Amino acid sequence: MRETSRDEVTALGRAARRAWQGPGRERDLVVQSLKAALAALVAWLIASHWLNAPLSFIAPWVAVLLVRSTVYESLAQALQQAVAITLGTVLATAGGMALGDPWLAMVVVLPVVLLLGSWPRLGDQGMYAATTALFTLTSPGPSLDSAVARVLESLLGAAVGVAVNMLVLPPVHLRDTHRAVAQAVQEAADTLRAVAEGLDEAWDHDRAKDWDHRARRLFRLLDEARAALRHSRESERLNPARRRRARVRRMRAPYRRTLSVLEELAAYLTDLTRTLAEAAAEEPAAPRPDSDALVPYQRFLSEVAEAVDAFGRTVLDEDDAGARDRLRRRVEEVRASHDRLRRLLAGKPAGEPEWVALYGSLLMDARRLTDALWSEPPYDE
Repeated sequence: MRETSRDEVTALGRAARRAWQGPGRERDLVVQSLKAALAALVAWLIASHWLNAPLSFIAPWVAVLLVRSTVYESLAQALQQAVAITLGTVLATAGGMALGDPWLAMVVVLPVVLLLGSWPRLGDQGMYAATTALFTLTSPGPSLDSAVARVLESLLGAAVGVAVNMLVLPPVHLRDTHRAVAQAVQEAADTLRAVAEGLDEAWDHDRAKDWDHRARRLFRLLDEARAALRHSRESERLNPARRRRARVRRMRAPYRRTLSVLEELAAYLTDLTRTLAEAAAEEPAAPRPDSDALVPYQRFLSEVAEAVDAFGRTVLDEDDAGARDRLRRRVEEVRASHDRLRRLLAGKPAGEPEWVALYGSLLMDARRLTDALWSEPPYDE
């Protein structure tokens, strides 16, 4: 227990240090937390000191909830929450006034409110219909005046929360996409290197299965990158930060292009690792290629890994003016290595072991992958 607590404190300290040192996810969380506190303070001051609202706690409560990770999300959830709170308030007030007994009103009203709150159009804000109904029914003497005040103060809090999120450092989530794409590029290149380095050893089924797991993990990383890209696109909507919004738009196509190429690479990698795993699992084990073809094949995989790294830098490092030239050279090296290996395999006698056909078939996929790395530049030129 002590070690767990110590680890959590250490992790918290590292997160605080990263937030202090520079932009990143940790600093974004700090900024959003401070904005939520600001929204609550502004909403409370308006409700209690300016308007003398009878239920002034509602406005800051709603304002805090609506400082979301994107401006669009804040506005969309503000509308959903307004409908949910209005439903809960109106039904609870009507039930409480008609039945006179709060216990009986709860039995009658809450099931109806819970059903209405599950309406898909309300999303996860539907829960506030039930909580608002409970607040209304447990308050002394539900009345028309208190119902109107409750709804108006929730609208005030929603307006303040959305306004603060929109006007004070409006969030644009591009770093998460950059990080996710970079992680996918790195994993793809590292998996290629791991296979290339491991082929000159007595690789067995367990090791080949590990390569296969890593290759399949790439698909999950690509899904995460696509989710991050969708989130960054949402953060652009209704965002008044023109320059940051423009950068999201400019980077959208290069990131989509990169993920498309990485998906093709993932398909090639899974074919390769599955073939290696199946060959290692055969009884007796399939014969390993001899060194005159194995060494060129390892070199080929290593060069593909270098080309993938270079391809990633053309997108991930915008300030690197020479990234395109390095990518072109890497792709040319891969194509030359591919052609040498193809000629070597084609020259093998028909009676050679099965691995000639086994590895040779993968070269067709590899050529398509190589062409994809260079067929369209990630940036418009």
